[in-house]
Amino acid sequence: MMMIINTMFCFRSKKLIGITEPRRVAAISMSRRVAEELNLGSDVVSYLIRFEGNVTPRTKIKFMTDGVLLKEIQSDFLLTSYSVIILDEAHERSVYTDILIGLLSRIVPLRAKRGDSLKLIIMSATLRISDFTENARLFKIPPPVIQVDARQFPVTIHFNKKTATDYMQEAFIKACKIHAKLPEGGLLIFVTGQKEVCSLVRKLKHTFPYKKHKDKSKTDKERESFEVNVKDKENNQRDENEDESDHYEDDLSMKRIMDKVKRNKKKNVVTLPEINLDNYAVAPNDDTEGDLLDEEETEDVLEEEDEEEGEGGDLAERVAMYSAATSAPLWVLPLYSLLPTHKQAKVFESIPEGCRLCVVATNVAETSLTIPNVKYVVDTGRTKTRLYDKITGISAFTVTWTSQASANQRAGRAGRQGPGHCYRLYSSAVFNDEFEKFSVPEIQRKPVDDLLLQMKSMSIHRVVNFPFPSAPDVIQLRAGERRLALLGALQPVRVNSKGNKMKNIDEYCSKLTPLGEAMSLFPVSPRFGKMLCLSHQHALLPYTVAIVAALSVQELLLGADSDVARIRTKWAGVNNSLLLGDLMVLLRSVGAAEKANVNGNMEDFCNKHGLRLKAVVETRKLRIQLTNELNVNIPDLDLCVDPDMPPPTDTQARLLRQIALAGMVDQVARLVPDEEKKALGVPKKKPLYAIPEMEEGVYLHSGSVLRKTMPEWVVYEEIFQTGDPGQEKMIMRGITAIEPEWLPIYTPSLCSFSPPLEDPPPRYISSSKKLLCHVNATFGKSGWPLPVVEIDMPKGLDRFKWFAVFLLDGSICPKLSKYVKSLLSTPTTMVKSWASLQRRTEILLQALVQKQTDNVDRLLSLWSTEPAYLRSEYLQWLPESAHNEVTAVWPPV
Repeated sequence: MMMIINTMFCFRSKKLIGITEPRRVAAISMSRRVAEELNLGSDVVSYLIRFEGNVTPRTKIKFMTDGVLLKEIQSDFLLTSYSVIILDEAHERSVYTDILIGLLSRIVPLRAKRGDSLKLIIMSATLRISDFTENARLFKIPPPVIQVDARQFPVTIHFNKKTATDYMQEAFIKACKIHAKLPEGGLLIFVTGQKEVCSLVRKLKHTFPYKKHKDKSKTDKERESFEVNVKDKENNQRDENEDESDHYEDDLSMKRIMDKVKRNKKKNVVTLPEINLDNYAVAPNDDTEGDLLDEEETEDVLEEEDEEEGEGGDLAERVAMYSAATSAPLWVLPLYSLLPTHKQAKVFESIPEGCRLCVVATNVAETSLTIPNVKYVVDTGRTKTRLYDKITGISAFTVTWTSQASANQRAGRAGRQGPGHCYRLYSSAVFNDEFEKFSVPEIQRKPVDDLLLQMKSMSIHRVVNFPFPSAPDVIQLRAGERRLALLGALQPVRVNSKGNKMKNIDEYCSKLTPLGEAMSLFPVSPRFGKMLCLSHQHALLPYTVAIVAALSVQELLLGADSDVARIRTKWAGVNNSLLLGDLMVLLRSVGAAEKANVNGNMEDFCNKHGLRLKAVVETRKLRIQLTNELNVNIPDLDLCVDPDMPPPTDTQARLLRQIALAGMVDQVARLVPDEEKKALGVPKKKPLYAIPEMEEGVYLHSGSVLRKTMPEWVVYEEIFQTGDPGQEKMIMRGITAIEPEWLPIYTPSLCSFSPPLEDPPPRYISSSKKLLCHVNATFGKSGWPLPVVEIDMPKGLDRFKWFAVFLLDGSICPKLSKYVKSLLSTPTTMVKSWASLQRRTEILLQALVQKQTDNVDRLLSLWSTEPAYLRSEYLQWLPESAHNEVTAVWPPV
């Protein structure tokens, strides 16, 4: 990259060099690294990520996330302020990266036609080239492929002969062996998720503790002892596929270490490391994601967890051996995406003297980041992937093998600053036979609702024809468009066919409705965008902004102990406030955290109330951004982030429940009746729910404030799968209680209705000009019965008949009220089964149907151009003595 930047920078173009990174951490660290190497300030080499950046008018090189550049394209399609765009780490194939590549494949030739060329460079160490060079829809002329030999030092790959089932235990043993037996150099361990990171960090700190106040001379002696006793195997190791250092082949070296242990025990020189109770904590064993490791931990909890993780005598003996081989401490640091930024930055800082760096990371450390002095990589070969059902959108986190490309990326971390070694905790056979060559692009794995909405807002209506490097599945597109249509964001395109008749064409060409256009303005999920669009009513916007910001950020709430649970129950309140459920807890959390921020004690507040500080900070930034977006798009709104925002009233809480339903129209669940629970062997007190798309039941999340209340009808923010294979359980999160009579109003397309009921009869509301009727209704494919509800009378012949009734009785036109007593038949004759026997009813009905007149606005529109419309038909209902008078006042408006 530096070679390209140097070359482009030398042209001294007045335009920017734009470089995208798939991760925010990478964008920040790369901008700093490039600025340092070019000896330029942050005002020239800058970065811009969501909520944060240091771009100035003097900026020439701009690092950003791919989402930031996509947002710029929406306002400046040709990217006229850039001369070069570099898409770095393109092999990660994020949704935004794939869209950018497709858009840029069209922008580059358009800029060339204008004589203002834009250079596009797609960079990756492990890219599947065929997706680009053999994709004629993407690039009509295959782009040139340049292979650059990077400054990469040799990395020796070591496979295990056998693939360990318990990869976490194997990673722990391998780390201990490397620290005990191999020369100095940083250690990077790849695991699948935050919980595994925290567990392994805790074990390694326990085994090789760092004591801040050591005697300096003692430390020096220990380091010298460590260097003398460890043989430098680097030049003697064979470059082979099978790792000779597997623990079951190390009998000779084990014997030497055990002999040393016995000698040291006699001399009372080395003992097992003590547990530092002030530096650790146990991540709550909960099914919530994103629980952070705290700063403190008790010995009892640590011992319990060690027992649960199955550390037997054999492992303990090995750990004792490795610990005894060196008393040099490990400087162990975690690295994962949810870790606060200032803690992530610790991996780039210098470590205490006498320590070896050990970073335990998720795949966030796989690309872009160069962690200093890493010489050894331990690769478990696993990754945690969020898999989505293409139809329902239900997700499950599954630990799977990573790809060969990702495994090679991980190995490359060991060769950035010198020769290194990568220890793979799986066999070469598994690598060759079970690892995919490349990871499945994100766009083919996750729902595409937000992608569809944004692309259609850019007038890309036929998304199925968009030049994706790897196109999403047609099933995904169809499901995404269906969900957007249910939200009211899409309308089908109507075109002329033969015979000049109008018909609906395929769903892939649908356009945004006015509501959809409004939803696309906000950088949040389409569901949340709809909630924002509807909340300008009844002064609900401040509350919805806070709720949407909290829902959009991962894991705001941590696992709750009894004290925190009591606080959250108190926040939930009673009546409609309680029924707002988990959204009410989020709302009160955001409001209280904002107040704490003003008072300067946000961190203490978060620790006390079980809130994740990094998530609270991001929520606050998003809340400010959404507030600004609303102020720009709604004239005279003058919305602000109020630290003294009062809780919603009971009426407002009820309205917020309706807003939640409007945004989650297809995410409705119903409590399973007790008799059905009994048949399934489920206790009555278990909060088991059914949803239309699934046969199996779904449970409320353990942290939900509605878990004990168990309302009959709820909407949910997401469903995810948890549990071991064979014992999976579906969990709902983000729960709000709703009333069943709301469903026909907010989700009419998912309800089935009976014909209008005669009792109570339909009625006309003059203030809203609505024609309402009562119907029996059911919800969803399962046909769940709903209470008798009053709805807008459906389109059809009955609507025309009842419109005629209310026209005749003067409800629609009050000027006609005086003639009701003179009518030759009662107005309700229009809806009688024998109505067709009277000619006057048929004449009036035909006139209404012919002009499609079933609402007041349509009637007034016709009268503005045809003043005599319906006059002769109405006169058929009156005696001749009244004809002249009615003719004189017609139309009766």
